[in-house]
Amino acid sequence: INPFWQENVTISDSSRQLLTMHGTFVILLPLSLILMVFGAMTGFLSFLLRVSILLLLTGTLFLFGALVTLAGIGTYIAYSAAAFREAVCLLGEEALLQQVDIRFGWSLALGWVSFVTELLTGAAFVAAARVLSLRRRQDQAL
Repeated sequence: INPFWQENVTISDSSRQLLTMHGTFVILLPLSLILMVFGAMTGFLSFLLRVSILLLLTGTLFLFGALVTLAGIGTYIAYSAAAFREAVCLLGEEALLQQVDIRFGWSLALGWVSFVTELLTGAAFVAAARVLSLRRRQDQAL
């Protein structure tokens, strides 16, 4: 079932919720990647131009990307738990535990690494903007 088109499909509410969560993290995680790419481009320009407002914009962009990544990871974990509960209801607990092996794997670990690095990068850009603006003020005062 296509998670982005559910109008004329007759499915249960729990399946509709699963599809909504799936569509949400399918959009959030690539959006986070797009924000990282734009953040990298603006970060490169801001270091070349040494403009504090551009550094601040880059830091804010990375912090927003970290927030989007965290929302995507949280949605992915909630989706996995809801999908497991739905499978337990459909198949019965004993049959499911014999057939399904649940592991998040490297994708979730890399998602957490991405969140932490985006957060640290955003904080570093905001700090660099603050240091640059303080240095400019000192230079103007002299």
